[in-house]
Amino acid sequence: MQPFDYVKPNSLEEASALLIEHNGDARLMAGMTDLLIRIERGFFHPRLVVDVKALPGMRDLLVVRNGDLRIGAAVTMNEVALSPTARSGWPLLAEGCQSVASYQLRNRATVGGNVCNASPAADSVPALLCYEASVHIFGTDGDRTLPLAEFITGPGRTALQRGELVTAITVPAPARGAAGKFLKLGRTAVGDISVMNVAVLGWPDDEMPSGSQWRIALGSVAPTVIRAPEAERILAANTSLAGIEAAAQAASDASRPIDDIRATAAYRRDMVRVLTRRGVEGVLAEIGEQANR
Repeated sequence: MQPFDYVKPNSLEEASALLIEHNGDARLMAGMTDLLIRIERGFFHPRLVVDVKALPGMRDLLVVRNGDLRIGAAVTMNEVALSPTARSGWPLLAEGCQSVASYQLRNRATVGGNVCNASPAADSVPALLCYEASVHIFGTDGDRTLPLAEFITGPGRTALQRGELVTAITVPAPARGAAGKFLKLGRTAVGDISVMNVAVLGWPDDEMPSGSQWRIALGSVAPTVIRAPEAERILAANTSLAGIEAAAQAASDASRPIDDIRATAAYRRDMVRVLTRRGVEGVLAEIGEQANR
């Protein structure tokens, strides 16, 4: 492995300045579960690794005044998955974080890293998209915020500019009565990268013909994690068995998978349909249970 220098800046400003000074030869680290592998395998050749996990706000996991959940970029997957606050208020996100890799890796892997890697197979991103999360960014021009849907621009690509780093993700509070399901298909029961995954979020809404609104996000079936807006529209109109089947097919039609070592494109399309149907049925059952409590 190529040697590199390590630095632990004392401020966001210092971290940003280091990124600019080293102009492509510096890499940020928080959990380092992915970065170290890429360095070892020769994909990255940084001369400097900048440790940002102790910077202000990076370890925040709290509900802010407007009810949003603020997740610092260096908060680990297990911290979200095991958080009583996340499990009660944002259970779909807790499910997604709990499905990442193994318990040991989740103790190191961070939500910010999962988002910034911009992998189409990321397990936290579908839930974050369903909750319409936003990404907070610091750079030389100050702070800015982007919707997560705009932050990830392609496989392994984000909207980060030179000298910028992610400081936090904020997740709006879901609507009253919301329920969610995260379903993941892997080659093994635990610890595997997603062959594909589906996040489904639904909540009661009397203004919709079906009495409910929906968000569906699909992972590992397109260059980035995607929403399935036509499936969401169908369910807002009709949650009968026929409506669920039509929505599941619409989600499959929205996918753009590839053949790779883990699965064929055709198999992934079929599984999008199957897991979307299961997710919707599970959410409907949970919404019904909540209404009867």
